[in-house]
Amino acid sequence: MFRQSSSGLRSAFTLSCPPWFTGFLLCTATLFSTELTCTRGMQVTSSGPQTIQKAEGESVTLGCSYTPSPFDTGELDIEWSVVSPDTTQKDQMLISYTSGTEYVHGHHALAKGLSFAARDPAMGDASLSIALLSPAHSATYQCKVKKSPGVDMRKVSVVVMAKPSVPKCWVEGGELVGEAVSLHCKSAKGSTPLKYTWRRESTDPIPAAATQNSVTGELKISNHSQSFAGMYLCEVNNAVGAERCRINLKANKPPNRAAVIVGTVVGSLLLIFILLVFLGLLYWKLSSRYRYEKEFSNEIREDAPPPESRPGSRRTTRSASEHPQVAYCQVAETDVSSFRGGGRSHSPSSNSRTPVKYDSKYGYAV
Repeated sequence: MFRQSSSGLRSAFTLSCPPWFTGFLLCTATLFSTELTCTRGMQVTSSGPQTIQKAEGESVTLGCSYTPSPFDTGELDIEWSVVSPDTTQKDQMLISYTSGTEYVHGHHALAKGLSFAARDPAMGDASLSIALLSPAHSATYQCKVKKSPGVDMRKVSVVVMAKPSVPKCWVEGGELVGEAVSLHCKSAKGSTPLKYTWRRESTDPIPAAATQNSVTGELKISNHSQSFAGMYLCEVNNAVGAERCRINLKANKPPNRAAVIVGTVVGSLLLIFILLVFLGLLYWKLSSRYRYEKEFSNEIREDAPPPESRPGSRRTTRSASEHPQVAYCQVAETDVSSFRGGGRSHSPSSNSRTPVKYDSKYGYAV
């Protein structure tokens, strides 16, 4: 019913309109359909991930396949650039393709190792290849393909991450049965987030009483027992890599407490005995030294004082000190008399003098 009414209206409209108006409508509709077809011309057909995570040192290919339209008759122009995070700044051109020639723009760090993945980008593949990724390559890249009047573009974000380094495993606690023990795992390098996972190398699972923290890498055992003993494996990973380390957990029996107490007491008594012996030797040494000094001072006080000198001897001593070259000798009385008397002799009875003697001990005549 609706179709019949529509056909009737179309027929009535055709009969009522002049032929020239009908032709004008048909030409206008054709032009509109042609313009719509041209605007849909160039299309970038790559459908890969919009964000790519890669490890430092690896290579990556940023896809940018395109399909031009039959109405795109202009010259092919391909541009790869880094989108600036600041909207007020210009994007940074990296590499381009125009008139069959490739151009690398700038000498900055991002331009190193860049090239088109295809030998001829004009064949529909404008993908970009980066040979050696570094942290500087973490950015948002834009592929723009233009062939007048068609143009299309695609953006891809690259995140360059560092693989985790080989972790270090260690045990905190005495590994004694009945006490708390903790296994630790830590990687010194690696882009976050890092995830740590503990497991046993044997087929036996980790007992449910143990708790592990995937962020800090700690496996905590509150009550250690023989069932926990064995080889453990810690694995640390992030989005671009993984590393692991191993450790052997033992279950040692605690020492006998009675033996420990006895040993402590015996050791303390022995130490006290050694200290007492040392103090006794020190006291004996000091006492012996004190007695020796006291006896020596008593011997000095018991010595007799020297005899007092006579007045004549004092003069003689003073004269000797004033004339140190004068020497005294013992001379007989008869020799002196004969020398004074000019050869005359005198009997000893005429001059009864006592001969003078020189005492070498005191240094004067007596």
